[in-house]
Amino acid sequence: MVWIEIKSREDIKEFQTMFGSFHDSCLKELVMWNGFHVNEDLSMAFGDGLHNNIRMLFQRQYNNPSAIELVFEGVQEFHLRNARFIYDANLIIHDGMFFWSDMYEWKPYDTDEHTTWIASKKVKWRDVSEWMGDERRYGLTTW
Repeated sequence: MVWIEIKSREDIKEFQTMFGSFHDSCLKELVMWNGFHVNEDLSMAFGDGLHNNIRMLFQRQYNNPSAIELVFEGVQEFHLRNARFIYDANLIIHDGMFFWSDMYEWKPYDTDEHTTWIASKKVKWRDVSEWMGDERRYGLTTW
């Protein structure tokens, strides 16, 4: 499973075409991490300076691929609304940032409360079509 970094508008166009603009898809899982943590002695650590990062798993009702992971590095903003069926999503570059939104017509920094969106410095993806179904891929599967 090779990661492919998206760097240009042409890369975005190819990616959107390949995954059908997320038509008939869903956001199955996500995980967020950064370099901050509290040590065992309760001191705060600022890590290696990493910004927020988000990893997302999408599945869709089409093949080739049927599931992908997106990793957003250097996340500046993230807005999540209740999970739902995705009709068409969009990925764009605006002012040097990548924006992904679960609404195709969404504009950067739109405050629509019905939209999930991310703004990040970098984005990459990979095909994980073997990850279909309900099995969890991130974190614990039992409580």
